[in-house]
Amino acid sequence: MAKFLLRKILILLITFIGISFVTFLVINISPGKPQDMLEFSSKISYEAKQKLIKLYGLDKPLHIRYLEWFKRFVTFDFGRSFKDEKPVIQKILQRLPATLLLNILSLGLIFFGGCLLGILCAMYQNKFLDKFISFIVFLGYSLPKYWLALLCMLLFGIKLRILPISGLRSINFDYLPLHQQIIDIIKHLILPVIISAFGGLAGLTRYIRGSMIEQLNFEYIKFALSKGCTKNRIVFFHAFRNVLIPVVTILGLSLPDIIGGSFIFETIFAYPGMGRLGYEAIMSRDYPLIMGISVITAILTLLGNFVADILYTYVDPRVRYK
Repeated sequence: MAKFLLRKILILLITFIGISFVTFLVINISPGKPQDMLEFSSKISYEAKQKLIKLYGLDKPLHIRYLEWFKRFVTFDFGRSFKDEKPVIQKILQRLPATLLLNILSLGLIFFGGCLLGILCAMYQNKFLDKFISFIVFLGYSLPKYWLALLCMLLFGIKLRILPISGLRSINFDYLPLHQQIIDIIKHLILPVIISAFGGLAGLTRYIRGSMIEQLNFEYIKFALSKGCTKNRIVFFHAFRNVLIPVVTILGLSLPDIIGGSFIFETIFAYPGMGRLGYEAIMSRDYPLIMGISVITAILTLLGNFVADILYTYVDPRVRYK
């Protein structure tokens, strides 16, 4: 097990270095430069622009700038934002808790909701409940998430006025009692969490349904039924355990999609998270902030996949790493 962990950590480090270099390369060769944003101000002279370019090191070769950035990153120094000169790590840490909250809730909804709906579909195969859930699941596959988000905002936020459609807190949040503050945050999270998890929930539900139907047709299930075991015990304590390993894999693969999708959802819902901060950084060509957010996103994704690999040994005792 120790050798497996060391090998896995080494692979993660190499992968991270590759991701950081490719991200740095793409950012710097993409159209638009930070100095282009200065063109909108006629008060800044050409000489002042050149001084800013030299100050930020934008006149150096690409590989030199990457090595300098990586040296600072090792010491947890992500540099300063081009936009307001604030430390990048400080700006990220202000937004990171909101993004983690959104992603954790989305993963939890995918896991528990997908497992429950998939099991219900398998237990009531080809009946009304199975067909109804399958119809909703196919909608999750076919509808673009950003379009669904706009529809939900229009219906629940503007037409029905039962859910807020932007931010994480109301304007009068500080003046509300504690229990109302909690309710207010929950209301603001409902739409972003559901929309963020909808695609992953649909995929996991279909997979659980198919796998559970296959498991319920095995001989050991029939043997357990002949011994007098109840159907619920067989489904949840026997068949479902054999489906869990692929579920862990699917959750690990869903994490990059959720984190990447946060750039879209957080912008649509004006959610004060890291995704929206990244969108603003891209629009302003803020290289240090873009790199910082990209690196944190890569670290979270790699850690999620690493945890999924470790969970294999606990989900199924037959799995052993040498």
